[in-house]
Amino acid sequence: MSIQNLKETIKRNIDQRQTEILNLAQTIYENPETGYREWKTSNLVKAKFQTIVEEVMVFPDIPGVKVTVDTGKPGPNVAVLGELDALLCPNHPDSEASTGAMHACGHNMQIATMMGAFMGIIDSEAVEELSGKIHFIAVPAEECIELGFRKELREQGVIRYFSGKAELLHRGWFDDVDMCMLLHSTARPYKFAMPGTSNGCVVKTVRYIGKPAHAGGAPDRGINALYAANLGLMAINSIREGFKEKDYIRVHPIITKGGDSVNVIPSEVKIETFVRGRTIEAIQHANAKVNRALLGGAIALGAKVEIEDFGGYMPEVVDADFAKLARKIMGELVNAEEIDEDTSHGTGSTDMGDLSTLMPALQPSLGGVQGHMHGDDYTVVKPENTVLGAKFLALAVVELLSNEAANAKAIIENYKPVFESKDEYFRTVDSMFSKRVLPPENCGDFF
Repeated sequence: MSIQNLKETIKRNIDQRQTEILNLAQTIYENPETGYREWKTSNLVKAKFQTIVEEVMVFPDIPGVKVTVDTGKPGPNVAVLGELDALLCPNHPDSEASTGAMHACGHNMQIATMMGAFMGIIDSEAVEELSGKIHFIAVPAEECIELGFRKELREQGVIRYFSGKAELLHRGWFDDVDMCMLLHSTARPYKFAMPGTSNGCVVKTVRYIGKPAHAGGAPDRGINALYAANLGLMAINSIREGFKEKDYIRVHPIITKGGDSVNVIPSEVKIETFVRGRTIEAIQHANAKVNRALLGGAIALGAKVEIEDFGGYMPEVVDADFAKLARKIMGELVNAEEIDEDTSHGTGSTDMGDLSTLMPALQPSLGGVQGHMHGDDYTVVKPENTVLGAKFLALAVVELLSNEAANAKAIIENYKPVFESKDEYFRTVDSMFSKRVLPPENCGDFF
C-alpha cells in the first residue's frame, strides 16, 4: 500500500470510530480528577485499550497507562501522549461538585485524540508499512496543583517528582522512547496551532511562622505571621520591574492559609507559588530574588520563614525539523488559513518541557474550545475537532515511521538535547529541591 493510500485508510477508519472517540472525551470531561488521583480515568483508558490489545502496562501506586505497538522491524521509538488530569476550577458550571475539579485545559480531548490515533493505526494495519515501535502513553499530573497532597505522596515515597512526566521518566517509562508528541487545546480561532517554546518553573511552598497571642487583649505579645507574609508579597511586587523582559519571569503566589482564628494573632501562614522563566538560569536568578523578598517580610516582623522549593518544569524547546513535519501533516488535513502559524514564546509551563530537553518533543495545539484556558468560561464548542486531532497524530506517526522511518531517524539524529543524558537532567532537577527555615539572624546567605 502506498503511504498516501495508508493515510486515507487511517482517516476513514478514524471517522468510523468518531462516536466512540467523542464519547470517550465526554466521559472523561464529566468525571474530572486532579493529578495523581486520576484512577477512574486511568482505568477507563486501560479498559478501552484492552478492547483492542491484551498487553497494557500500568503502575500499582499511581495512575498511568502505556501500550506499545511493535512493527517487528527495526527503527526509532515514537510516543503519542495524552494527559489524564484535570484542574481545580470550582466556579466553572461543569466542575465536579465535591472536588471543584474541571477539565478546563482540554486533557480529556488529548486522551481521546491519542486513543483515536491508536485505533486508526491498528484498524488500518498500518504496522505492516512502518518501522520501529509506537508507544501510546496516558500520563498523570501535568497540572502542578494541590502541592500539599503531592508533598505527602513524596514524603510517603509514592512519588519523587511533582510532575507526571518527570515521575514517569524517573520510573523508566520513557527509556525506550526516542521522540514524542501530543496535541494540546487552544482557544484561538484555528483548527491547528503551531508549537512555540514555553517557560519552565520552580515550585515553591512558603510558611511564615509567628507567635500566637490574643488579638484584642495582648497583640503586643504575638508575632503576626500574616503581616510578615503580606510584606513578603509586597516585596515580590516591588521587585517585578527588576526582572528582564527577555526572561519572561512570572511569579503568582496564593495564600493557602491565613491564620487559625480571627481573635488570635496568626502564627502560621502558608503560601504557594511558581517562579517561571524562559531559561533555567533566569528561573534560578529570579528565584533568589523572590526568596530575598520573602525573607524581608519575616525580618520586618521578627518572624521565621520556611521556604521549600521543588523541581517544577523545564523550559520547553521546539525542534524545527519536527515542527516542519507537523506543519506538513496539518496542511494535509485543513486549509492554510485554518492553521495558526504564530510560534511566539508562551509564558505558561508544561512538563512536555522536561521531555523536550532529552528528546524531540512536540506539542502543537488543536482548536475547538472558547473562553479562557483554566477559566470558568472555558467551553468546548467543536468537539468534532477531537477526531481531526486523532487523524493528525496518526498521520504524523505514519510520516515519521514510513520509508524505514527515514523522517524519524533524521529528526533524532539532528536533535541537540539540552541534557546529554537522563542522569544529567535529574541532577539539574534535583538541585532545585531545597528547604530552609530562616530566623532573621541566619539570613546572610540571601544577600
